[in-house]
Amino acid sequence: MQKVLLILALLLQSLTAHSQIKTDTSYTIKSTYNKLIKKYPFITIPERRINADVQQRFDLVYNTDQGRILYFDAFINIKKKSNPAVIMIHGGGWRSGNKNQMHLMAQEIAAKGYSCFAVEYRLSLEAKYPKGIIDVKNAIKFIKDNARKFNVDPDKIAVLGCSSGGQMAALIGTTNKNPNFEDAFFKSKSSSKVNAIIDIDGVLAFRHPESSEGEMASFWLGGSYDEKPENWKNASALSHTDKNTPPTLYICSSIDRFHAGRNDMIAILNKNKIYSEVRTIEDSTHSFWFFEPWFSKTVVYTTQFLDTIF
Repeated sequence: MQKVLLILALLLQSLTAHSQIKTDTSYTIKSTYNKLIKKYPFITIPERRINADVQQRFDLVYNTDQGRILYFDAFINIKKKSNPAVIMIHGGGWRSGNKNQMHLMAQEIAAKGYSCFAVEYRLSLEAKYPKGIIDVKNAIKFIKDNARKFNVDPDKIAVLGCSSGGQMAALIGTTNKNPNFEDAFFKSKSSSKVNAIIDIDGVLAFRHPESSEGEMASFWLGGSYDEKPENWKNASALSHTDKNTPPTLYICSSIDRFHAGRNDMIAILNKNKIYSEVRTIEDSTHSFWFFEPWFSKTVVYTTQFLDTIF
């Protein structure tokens, strides 16, 4: 009875905290479609498909230590008891978007033999860098701690992100076991180490000749480059890429600025004989992963890479 009352109290606290948090709802699949349809009249929003092999679970709690509850959604292939896992991070300039935007991709990848998890994390209106990174790392630990419940092989974990989520995925993967990105108060027997990175059109370096990051990055990083140079450097996956970086897939649009630092990162991976792939969606715009015909290509490139690594 006491446990039930505690859970109810936490839920009430979470609802109260959520009602006080400012949210930016500007980045949605529908709003992006409306912006792009005139230039790309052939695009369509993929239909959600149900697969009997994929079990869906929504709003699962992974952390209650932030003054509110943080959730993730699970898409689990139930044909096997132990699948590679894909941790999925939505985009939205570190400020907008939500975990629901990863559902279609999670469903399709899970159908190919994976357990996929769309993770909620605190956005920049609520929490500045690196708290969102730490949130996702905590989710990875929680999923590993409960690997059997989610049909997960804890030694086969990939992190995938789109746009700002891609930047976060790359940073998470290049900071395996880095204590500066770990939550000392999160109780877990597992590490946040991942075994593969999938960066979908996310920058690898904030301060770089190819980069043009500005207001959105400054807001998340707590100030401009002149004000917070260390944050701009430390938030860049390129700054941490070394012999310990896991195999990496880059799925890219045709817009160069979203690939800032990629070639420099690949040079380091090549030097250390670490596997990487670059897949470019020709004649595509940013946020291509939301729409057909690019969505299916994104899923194919992702699952081919995962099958190769795992």
